Amino acid sequence: MAGSRDTPPGRIRGALLASLCLVSSFAFAQHPELDRRLAEIRAVVRFVPEKAILQLVQLEPQARAAPPRTKGEFLYLLAVSRRILGQKADSGRLAEELLALGRQHQDKVLIAKGLLAKAYYEFAVNKLAESHRLAWEAERIANTTDNMALRVQATITSGHSYSEEGNLPAALKKLQEAVALARAYGKPTQMVMALNALAIHYGRLKEFDKGFETLDEAFTVAASINSPGRMAMLKNAEYGLSVESGQYDRGLKALLEAHALERSIGAESMIVGSLVDLSDSYLKKGDYASTASYALQAIAAARRLHDAGNEATARVNLGQAYLGRGKLAEGKREFEAGLAVYEQSGDKPELQAVLAEYGEALERAGDLAGAVKAYHRERALSDELFEKRRQKAMLELQEKYDAETKQRQIELLRRDNQVKSTEIDNRRLQQRVWWLLMLVFAMGSMIVYALYRKVREANAQLEVKNLELKQQSSRDPLTGLYNRRHFQEFMRGHLQIEQRGAGTSGEEIVGALFLLDVDHFKHVNDGHGHAAGDAVLKMISDNLREILRETDMIVRWGGEEFLAFLPAIPRSGIDDIARRLLEGISEQRIDYQGARLSVSVSVGYAPFPLIPARDPLPWERAVNLVDMALYLAKAHGRNRAYGVHGFANFEQTSMEAIEQDLERTWRGGFVDMKVVLGDDTHARPAKWQHEAADARAAEAAS
Repeated sequence: MAGSRDTPPGRIRGALLASLCLVSSFAFAQHPELDRRLAEIRAVVRFVPEKAILQLVQLEPQARAAPPRTKGEFLYLLAVSRRILGQKADSGRLAEELLALGRQHQDKVLIAKGLLAKAYYEFAVNKLAESHRLAWEAERIANTTDNMALRVQATITSGHSYSEEGNLPAALKKLQEAVALARAYGKPTQMVMALNALAIHYGRLKEFDKGFETLDEAFTVAASINSPGRMAMLKNAEYGLSVESGQYDRGLKALLEAHALERSIGAESMIVGSLVDLSDSYLKKGDYASTASYALQAIAAARRLHDAGNEATARVNLGQAYLGRGKLAEGKREFEAGLAVYEQSGDKPELQAVLAEYGEALERAGDLAGAVKAYHRERALSDELFEKRRQKAMLELQEKYDAETKQRQIELLRRDNQVKSTEIDNRRLQQRVWWLLMLVFAMGSMIVYALYRKVREANAQLEVKNLELKQQSSRDPLTGLYNRRHFQEFMRGHLQIEQRGAGTSGEEIVGALFLLDVDHFKHVNDGHGHAAGDAVLKMISDNLREILRETDMIVRWGGEEFLAFLPAIPRSGIDDIARRLLEGISEQRIDYQGARLSVSVSVGYAPFPLIPARDPLPWERAVNLVDMALYLAKAHGRNRAYGVHGFANFEQTSMEAIEQDLERTWRGGFVDMKVVLGDDTHARPAKWQHEAADARAAEAAS
């Protein structure tokens, strides 16, 4: 959402569902004059909801006394208007009222419209799973009616729901079905809706040519209805496709045209979004003056509409503009104001992305201490989200396993009941026909033996499942490496013993900790998709297995971080291993969908145990110190390794002081730090070159 992102603001995705629920032209004809008035208001709701809601409130007494279809359309438009204006609770209440009205009259059209209205409300309050469930139920019911406008809208909403779940093929199929339905219906409004949604989805699939081709058709259809609002929506879609495909000048031109159209009709809610996007576009071009101008306009407009989300995004863009112009205090103030809104909203993935941008912006502005703090906040949030995703996966696996166990138990009980029934029949037969006793006994024995074998087989399968569950609980499913939980359990029982004279040179043998973080990993995800990011993580895990030994423990620490624990190496070889990690990973290339990807890593490392005075540090504090060294490597240019080798003059400082500011205590002579540089320092921005030279000199001197 903020300026350094490679994609258009996240508000575009949210606007997709919002646009759908505002443009339908559901057919009804039960109260002609009132229906005509509602049709006129319907054309206004999407673009000028402030005006529409005043007209709807005036019609409320008459509309509530109207026949069900007319009353339902009124409730739908009022729910939509209130939601756009931020009155979410009222919108949800009206959606429930509409749904109850449909069920009362057993009217499938009203039920489907009520489900859609409720789905849009749930989306607005960030309950995506419930929103998707309602949308798919609405589509199912709508398809049993002959209301083509309703069917088109429900199918588009269903497609967006699949897209938000990450099921892009299913989303594409639904949106193509929506276009086919709109063609069959023959109404230009529905055609524009369906084509616009399909074009945006092609952008998400990175099929930009198809996206622009679909938009061209939508522009042609929109011209026939002479609607500035619809033309503005299509221009916004063109902006999104252009930015995602790297055509920034085309995107800016489309955005300026959309903004002019929005102003011509007074579409305040759309104007706010365009102002935010304009500040974002000029930020990408490095035009900080224009960025600040549009961001300030966006903040003022968002305040008028009580739109906290767009105000937060505008403040983040304004903060980046100030930092770019060297106004450090002003930039940090605006950035923190925007971050506060993201924290209050609970949108942690978006907050993580903005924190990463904050760190990069502070790094470019020269505030290395501030950048390190921002990176620490981002990393803590990344670890939290990674752990939640892992726990969710484990719970789902456990639920599946429990369900299978219960099913086996039910099957055994059913068979046991069958056995009991057979035994009862056998006793009756025994009383009547004594000479069949031996035969019945033989049959009972066979059944018992078969059951015994089944139970043994079930127990064996249960043991296998338990072993699989234990294996999955200690391994990362993507890379196959150990996970953080396994490493923590291992270290709690690990006893590190320093060995002297064990190496070939008679030198000290120690353990070592290496923490790696992929440089600019967000750019890989934003530019090529999360599947490309997964491919990069698998490549790194494979390289780590080749670079390190089988006896070394390699861990997926969280997100794009890896940890390696080497239990026994010569103390003098630690720096060489750091160099091998930097070079081994940066030399690798991945061919992904026609693009050749490569990444570098930043590394923090230290021998283990670390002994500042007489007592060694616990492994948790040692890892924390290595993590601080990693962030020094990131803040000082990336593609490098910072290693804590030991401590000096420790009687004049404390471990707490070192942990509070590692860089200051290093430069004060209390920490023995080594710096290992990667091979691609030529790609570093010019302002870091002197640090690279200093670091190489320090390495040579050491």
